[in-house]
Formats: sequence, C-alpha cells, structure tokens
Amino acid sequence: MNERFGNESVPKLIVSLATPAIIAQLINAMYSVVDRMFVGRMAENGTLALSAIGISFPIIMVISAFAALVGFGGSPLASIKMGEGELKKAEELLGSCFSLLLIASVLMTTIFLIFKSQLLTLFGASSDTLPFAEDFIGIYLIGTVPALLSLGLNPFIAAQGFAKTAMVTICVGAAVNIILDTIFIFGMGMGIKGAAWATIISQTISAGWVLRFLTSRRAQLRLRLKHMRVNPKVAASVLALGLSPFIMLSTESLIQIVFNKSLAHFGGDMYVAAIGIMGTLMQIFTLLLSSFAQGAQPIIGYNYGAGNVARVKSAIKYCTFFCAAFGLAMWSIAVFMPQLPIMIFTNNPELSTLTVRLMKIFFLGTCIYGVQLAFQQIFIALGQAKVSIFIAILRKIILLIPMVLLLPAWIRPQTDAVIIAEPIADICAALTCCVLFVLKMKQLLKDEPAYSGMQRVPGRYRS
Repeated sequence: MNERFGNESVPKLIVSLATPAIIAQLINAMYSVVDRMFVGRMAENGTLALSAIGISFPIIMVISAFAALVGFGGSPLASIKMGEGELKKAEELLGSCFSLLLIASVLMTTIFLIFKSQLLTLFGASSDTLPFAEDFIGIYLIGTVPALLSLGLNPFIAAQGFAKTAMVTICVGAAVNIILDTIFIFGMGMGIKGAAWATIISQTISAGWVLRFLTSRRAQLRLRLKHMRVNPKVAASVLALGLSPFIMLSTESLIQIVFNKSLAHFGGDMYVAAIGIMGTLMQIFTLLLSSFAQGAQPIIGYNYGAGNVARVKSAIKYCTFFCAAFGLAMWSIAVFMPQLPIMIFTNNPELSTLTVRLMKIFFLGTCIYGVQLAFQQIFIALGQAKVSIFIAILRKIILLIPMVLLLPAWIRPQTDAVIIAEPIADICAALTCCVLFVLKMKQLLKDEPAYSGMQRVPGRYRS
C-alpha cells in the first residue's frame, strides 16, 4: 500500500483517498443531522429540544476535539515514519495514542457528568431548555470512551492507505444511528433521550469496528499490547501537532457558547435554535472540506519523510485546488439556496424564515474558507505544529470571539451584529493564511524535513 504514496499519480491518489473520506465525513455528520432532524420534528416541544441539542453541542465538540488532538496529531507522524521505513516507531505512535485516548475519555466523562448542569446553564440554557439538555447530554456522556476510540483511531486506518475501510467504520455507525433514532424517538416515544441512546450505541459499534481492524493482520500498523503505554517523548510530539485540529474543534464549542449566550440575550430561544442549525451546517461544511485535505495528508507526509519534494509540491497543489473548488460549491448552496438544507431540520415556518435570512449573512465569507482549511491541513501533514496552531486560533480566538462580543455595541439590530462577525473573521483569516502559506512554503521545502519533537534520519531530497 505504501508504494502507492510514492509512485501513483498524485491527483488520482488524492481523489481515491479523499472520496471515501468525504463520504465518511458526510455520513459522520449524520450523527448530528439525524438527531436534530428527528428531534426538531417531535410533535411536542420540538423547537425546545432542538435548542437543547444546540446548547449541548459545545460538550460534544470538546469530545471530538480531544479525539482530533490525538488522532490527527499521531496519524501524520505515523505516515512520516512509514515513509522513513520506521514501522516499529509508527506502531509505538499508535499504541501511545490509544492510551492517551483512554485516559482523556475517562477524565472527560467524570468531569462533564459532575458539572453538566452548571455547564449547560453557562452555555445558554434557559429554564425551558435545561431539562431537555440535561436528558440528552447525561446519556450521551456514557459513550465517551467508544466515541473517542472510534474518532481518534480511525485516522490511523486512513494513514495506511485504507481509506475505504475508514469510510466503512463511520458508515456502519451512522447507519445504526439512523435506524435507532427512528425506533427510539418515534417508535418507542423516548424523545430526546432516544436520540442520545442511539448515538452512543452506534459509536460503540464503530469503535469495535476500528479496534477489530487495527488488531487484524490486514493492518500494516497494528495495535499491539506491548506498545499500549504513553511514551512521554512521543506523546509530546503527537499533542504538539494535534493542537491545531484540537483548537479548531474545541474553539468551535467556545464559539457556539458565545453565539448561544449572545443570541439568547438579544433574541431569545428562536435565535438559539437558528444558530444551532447554522452551527451544524458549518460543522458539515468544515468536515467535508477537511476530508479533501486529509486525503492528501498521507501522501504529503509519506513523501516528506521519504525526501521526495516533487511529489510533496504536487500533492499540495492538487489539494489546494480541490479544496478551493469544493469550498465554492458549498458556499453557493449556503448563500443562494439556504432553504434546501434548512428544511431538513425544521418544519417551523417562523424558525425557517429566520434561519434563511441569517444564513445569507453567516456564510458570506466562506467562499475562500476551503483554501484556509487546505493550508492548515498541509502544515499538519508536514509536521509544522506552530504554524498550524496559529492558523487555528487566528480565525476564532483572535478575530471571531472579540467581534461577536464587541460589534453589538455599534451595529443594530444586535442579533445581526452577532452574525456579521462570522463573515468578517472568515475573510480576514483566509487572506492572512494565504500570505503566511506562500512565505512559509518557500522556506520549508528548501530545508531538511523537521517536525515537532521527533528525530528524523538525515537524508537528501529527491527532486
């Protein structure tokens, strides 16, 4: 399989790896979409339950962020090690990441269960939505261990070139989730609790699928008991490189909190439900774009480790082109045909009308978002932890959150001021990222490959 990374046509290889990843992420997004679709159409309290899931979203995103911290921090380094011919060290990476995921899942389950009521109130829950949010997240947290294992270990399957297997992992879980949502929410009348139980059962099945593959003879990188310990040096390298996707996802939860609190204050529960829908669509948008770049990551990492500059540059070029084109397509739907995705989530005319109007503002700056995500994922594939971290915090922490808090003081209506902050941050961050990418790449591809905390066998590039 690794020979493909070094010899096969780059655009063909990217498409072959990215297509299953895109399908997988699209189906993975169904976890959130299906829950909200079914819950939003409940005969009683559908809008309140939909708002409750939106309020619970920050906790879910933090769990996903820790999975990304380990999975997307470790899998590019494993690709580089495979490119260098260091299979044993790549397996040590996998074993350390497994242990890190277990530790993180136990800690998060404990902390979130103890403080769930306080956190949900902090995230914008009203007296009407809090009971629904507590019911949902209280059950969801029981499945934190399988959620982290399935999300955090699946990138190691794709990093070996088994993109279709990684896709099936997610497809199996999503299919089970859709079936169980129908049965639990409507067939058994369990409401929002049924959505939570459906999710954790499906995630448990996905985790079992991942572990079965990584311990089988099919895997080039196998999960072995002797490597299931946390090597501090390896863990530091994984966490340093994984900070970028971790920040992207964890700050997504912070963004959701800020949006929920601001819109609840200025507009009420209806605006919270609307931002919940838009937040889900933005998550899908980001996941699909990232999938294109993640299809190129093993190719970039493997050839970077092997010293093949020509293929690294080619993979970067095609990755950027694909992400830009796909980003424009997604932006066109969000801005010019917002009714299409909105009708999936709600049949409430008032909520639909409000969300259509806000979406045309909210997604205005995402026309060049694909380029930013491509560059960020490329830096991760090359092991450039510091640059990828800066890009991750620029859009959300440095730009978006301050504007969400400050713009309502000058722009009316204040609800629109909160929404306008999104496109301004998107455009400013993307332009900054483009300049940084051009400057950094000229330097990076002239030097010997070096990545955070990991020692590389010296060698020459082949051009």
